[in-house]
Amino acid sequence: MVNRPDCPQPPGTPRWVAMFYQPSQASWRLGAESPDRAPVLYAVGDMAQTVRARGDDVTVAVWGPRDGTWHRFDTPAARPSAPEVSPAGPEEPAKLAERMSDRRHQVLMAGLSKAGLYDLSPEDAEAVRALVDRLDEPTVRRVAHWLAAAGAPQRG
Repeated sequence: MVNRPDCPQPPGTPRWVAMFYQPSQASWRLGAESPDRAPVLYAVGDMAQTVRARGDDVTVAVWGPRDGTWHRFDTPAARPSAPEVSPAGPEEPAKLAERMSDRRHQVLMAGLSKAGLYDLSPEDAEAVRALVDRLDEPTVRRVAHWLAAAGAPQRG
């Protein structure tokens, strides 16, 4: 079990803030801030993907305003996702298939982030992989569009 200090309250007036823990420096670092919640959560999703791609664990705390004061909001426990398995062999068609699969995966992950689902469980990650394997790119883009539309603020 990793021993890390509690995330400190960000300075200044309450706004939406994502703080990331850096084990190498044993400190918390500001990762994103905005007056609105959605951009911060979207940034958390993108940053979590990047950190996991490097093979590191993600620890994030999201702070925001509540009744004019700072409040720490619960974030799902950061879970490492299973590493992607790349096909063996340097054949050109295999590289193209892998690249297309990676693109479909990125599109679907972006749609999930826009819908507010920025930290996936291992079961969720497996479901994303299954969709990527079974759907073509236009269909994945359509599903990602639906997710983004579902996560957009309602106007009215």
